[in-house]
Amino acid sequence: MSVDLPALEQTAAPRAAPARWSRFARPALGLLVPVVCALGWELVVYLGYSNGRLVPPPSKVFQTIVELARSGELSRHILATLWRVGAGFALGVVAGTIMGAISGYWDFAKRLLDPTVQALRAIPSLAWVPLFVLWLGIFETSTVALIAVGVFFPIYLGVMGAILSVDRKIVEVGRVFRLSGPAMIRRILLPAVLPAYVVALRVGLGLGWMFVVAAELIGASEGLGYLLLDGQQLGKPAQILAAIVIFAILGKLTDWLIEVAAAPLLRWQDAFGARGGQ
Repeated sequence: MSVDLPALEQTAAPRAAPARWSRFARPALGLLVPVVCALGWELVVYLGYSNGRLVPPPSKVFQTIVELARSGELSRHILATLWRVGAGFALGVVAGTIMGAISGYWDFAKRLLDPTVQALRAIPSLAWVPLFVLWLGIFETSTVALIAVGVFFPIYLGVMGAILSVDRKIVEVGRVFRLSGPAMIRRILLPAVLPAYVVALRVGLGLGWMFVVAAELIGASEGLGYLLLDGQQLGKPAQILAAIVIFAILGKLTDWLIEVAAAPLLRWQDAFGARGGQ
């Protein structure tokens, strides 16, 4: 029995082309909604149905971004905000991961710590601001601390919940093979927890971007949050929308970086969403 290799190549070629196309089509599809909304509003203002004073058209917002970039203000504000989010995110991830792992792995620690953490989680973010300003001053330390608090809670809940939801039968298999404690964590618990941990990181990062706005609106002299406040005080809606657009872009880029960094660690998954629902 012989196999016609050219025939196999012909059937494989059409499959490769759609795969390459989907690699570029999926990101483009995600841009469809914002691009259509922006073009629609630009058309509404151009046709005179709105004067665009309170909600400037995208062309005016883009012009404002260009002017801020040329003056050097935009890079200064972006770098200040990125540093605060990065530092607060790192501190919140470390603290949330450690406490979440302890509470999920050790039942006594969960009974001891979890009620207090859940009570603190219910406190609004702005309620921490006066206390941190009183304790740490009105400088960078209080801003980073506020962001770390916002990041901490979703990381803590994600890690603890993922550990508690690990299938008991998998753990029993590890015990049958007489795995040690570190080996049990490395070979069973860590792979089982990792998908939920990545989701927790993404949620925590999103809250970090939200908390940095609250911090910069109150006590910062630079940053994108300060740019928002400055636009409000000076009556510049284009500047406010420009800061919001930059927040959205930076938030999406940092979220994408987490996805890209975690993708090699999650290749073993055979889940519904791992292959685009196919």
